[in-house]
Order: sequence, then structure tokens, then C-alpha cells
Amino acid sequence: MEMGSVIQFLENKTILVTGATGFLAKIFLEKILRVQPNVKKFFLLLRASDAKAAAHRFQNEVISKDLFRVLKEKCGSDFNALVSEKVTIVPGDIIYDDLGVKDSSLRQQMVDQIDAIVNLAATTKFDERYDVALGINALGAKHVINFAKKCGKVDMLVHVSTAYVCGEKGGLIQEKPYQMGETLNGVAGLDIDAERKVVEEKLNELRADGATEEAITSAMRDLGLQRAARYGWPNTYVFTKAMGEMLVGQLKENLPLVILRPTIITSTYKEPFPGWVEGVRTIDSIAVGYGKGKLTCFLCDLKGIIDVIPADMVVNSTIMAMAAHVNQPGEVIYQMGSSVGNPLRYANLKDYGLQYFTKHPWTNKEGKPVIVGPVKVLGSMASFRRYMAVRYLLLLKGLELANAAFCQYFQGTYLDMDRKIKFVMRLIELYRPYLFFKGVFDDMNTEKLRIAARETGVESDVFYFDPKCIDWEDYFTKIHIPGVVKYVFK
Repeated sequence: MEMGSVIQFLENKTILVTGATGFLAKIFLEKILRVQPNVKKFFLLLRASDAKAAAHRFQNEVISKDLFRVLKEKCGSDFNALVSEKVTIVPGDIIYDDLGVKDSSLRQQMVDQIDAIVNLAATTKFDERYDVALGINALGAKHVINFAKKCGKVDMLVHVSTAYVCGEKGGLIQEKPYQMGETLNGVAGLDIDAERKVVEEKLNELRADGATEEAITSAMRDLGLQRAARYGWPNTYVFTKAMGEMLVGQLKENLPLVILRPTIITSTYKEPFPGWVEGVRTIDSIAVGYGKGKLTCFLCDLKGIIDVIPADMVVNSTIMAMAAHVNQPGEVIYQMGSSVGNPLRYANLKDYGLQYFTKHPWTNKEGKPVIVGPVKVLGSMASFRRYMAVRYLLLLKGLELANAAFCQYFQGTYLDMDRKIKFVMRLIELYRPYLFFKGVFDDMNTEKLRIAARETGVESDVFYFDPKCIDWEDYFTKIHIPGVVKYVFK
């Protein structure tokens, strides 16, 4: 693998980014504008009804974020001019042909000018409605690659997937593509067109029966989980992302295609500054619950590896892969994680949380510090079910006493607790595959990319993406958890 200057590669490039209001997309945009202001143009696809709505979303959900403060300081009064010159906002939606771009003049500009496409649009909810997840994660990927093939200058497509398309597989998980119709459990018959018809038939049936929107949402969530389980995937998210990979792999023709599979993405390690994060991401819900004193027990294998990777490293590897494979027809998969080179265990994560929140307790709305202690760890689903069964029996006993005494008030309280217990049980069932995950992600291709960058003297200090340099205790106690507290805690 030969590599030239990545900064030179980015010069005068016109790049389409889908899912432009997302976490990674913002970091990708900021990074390139900061290190290569001579990039020619970004077309940023935002889900919006018209140009005005898209511009409003861009202003409120992208450019106003603290993430851009370093770039604003660097540019000073020229910041707005830089953004106006380099960024074209595109209202649309990847669930439609031609990415839902209604403005024919703008669409033609894109077809004529785009050099590279980075598909970051996705819904990441494990139990998303099946119609929504299939539309964005699978059929959306198909629409992106079909649009790419209309663009005469495009010499690179990056499709961002997830390492967990592997399902619950254990051992060393390789950087191998999925073939169309391949399943994890060997059950034959996975056909993406047929899945689309299943969705349409279910929606028509529900509407014909006069189902409420709430009932439709619930039924479509259940349908997604059922279809995923049928073919061996643990949830709707990874099932539809796997189908997205199948589609781009089958339809790519001579287009250079990079599929990037990051593991669990966490806050920035270094750039534009350490600790920037947005929204309650997968493991951050644990930190939020624990820091606020609401998480007193947790379910996991303490010896198990939790594979995390900082967001800026994911973005840097994306840019490096683009530069390495431009104009090289074929498909390459990069798994971006830490489980092979620098494994982090749940036991470490538990200790880092206790260490941080003991020294820096969260202050609640009454102005009092929340005192945390060691979390009770349940090491199996069986022990968790026993624990919850005891809680449920105590709840029922309390409800019985409440009926005899302060009936109406306490009944409402206990019914609310009943709902919470059932909610926790559903949540645990969704997260179970990852709490006891036995796989590690081979990153041989990614390591080759790192070696090529080092050997050819490419800007590996600018586009760093080697997790072996991370001291996890330092990262979690001084960067990630403080970032979660600053940007996520409410």
C-alpha cells in the first residue's frame, strides 16, 4: 500500500457527507476544515423538507456546537466566510432515490462535482422500527451507492457500518465482507426485497385495522427484532447494517469502496480537544446512571472485553482509508477498535467510574453531592433474573400492603415501579449480547494502513488512529467521563 500526503489528497476535493448532523459527521467536517481549508467543497445532506429547514438544522445542530470552537479561534472573523464558501447544505433523505434531493439544479451540481462520498447516515437504536431501520441502514445504503455511480468524478465511497454486524459471534472476528443473503445462523431465504415487502404488508395490515400510531410503532419494533432473530442477529440495528453492507458490496461495480466498521465510539481522545461527546452513547448511559446514583447494580462479565474507540480516531482512519484507496476499484473492510491491540475490560471500567465519581461527585438539583459506592455486579443473565424476580416479589408484596392502607397514592407509585422494572428487563435483553460478548475484532487491514502511513512518512501525527497509545485509566478518568459530565449530564 503506497500513500502520499493526506493533506494534499484533500486539497480541491469535493466531498458529499450523508447524515451530516450526526456525531461522527460533525467531527469529520471540523477536522478537514481545520487541517485542509483548501478542500474545495462539502455537500452536506441533511434530512429536511426544504433549504430553509436544512439551513436551520445545520446552524443549530452542527456549526453552533462547542466542537467548532478551536476552528473558530483559528479563523477568527473569517470563520463564517470559510463555512459559507466551503459548505453547501443539501436538504434530502437517503431513504429515497437520488437521496431525496428535489432541487434538480443542485442535484446536477452534485453529480458533476463530487469526488468522494462518505455515508454516515444511520439510525443506531437497537430496537428501531423495522420500516425506519430498513429504510435508512439498508435501502439508504443502496440509494447512496446508486447515486455515487451517477457522479462522473467519484473515485471513492466510504460506507460507515459497525463492527457488531458479526452478531454474537465469539473468537477472532475477521475483516471479511458479507455476501448477499448470507445469514449468521445458516437459515436460508434472506432476501432484502422480500424484507421490504414484509414491512409494507405489516404496515398495510395495521392501518387497515385502524391501529394507533403508538401501536404501529410498537408492532414495527417487534417485527424488526423478530426478523433479526430469524436470521441470527441480536437486534434490528446490526441486522439492517449487515444488509446495508451486502447491498453496497453487490452494487459497487468498479467503484472503490471502503467499509469502515468501528466498535463502540467514545469521546474525542485529542482533537479538536479531548472529551467532546454528544448524546447518551452506548456506555455513557452507564456513566450517567452511576454518577447520578441511579445505578446500584450492573450486569456483565467483569473479565469480558469492552471494545471502545475514540471518535477522532475513527474519523482519522476514515480519512486515511480514503487517501489510500482512491481510484483503486474493489472493496476493503477496516475494523476500527481496540480489543486486539489494547483491550479494556469491564472490571477496569467499573473501577474508573468509582475512582472519578468518588473524587468528583455529581451535584444534584438540590445542590447536594451524590455519594456513590461500589456497584453490585451480576455475572450472568440467570443471576440478574433472580435479582429482578426478588425485586418484583417485593413490589407485589408492597402493593398488597398499599391496597390495605393508602390505596390510591401507593398503587400509582407501585404501578410506576412495575413499569420501570419491565423497562429495565427489556433494556437488558437488548444489551445482553454486548454485556457478555466473547469476540475480539481483528484489525489486520487497519494495522496495514497504520504501517503504510508510518513507513511512507505520511502525516500520522495529524491523522493518528492507533489505540495502543491510549492509557485507558487516564482516558476515562481525565478525558471521557469529564466530557460526559460536561456535555451529556443534565
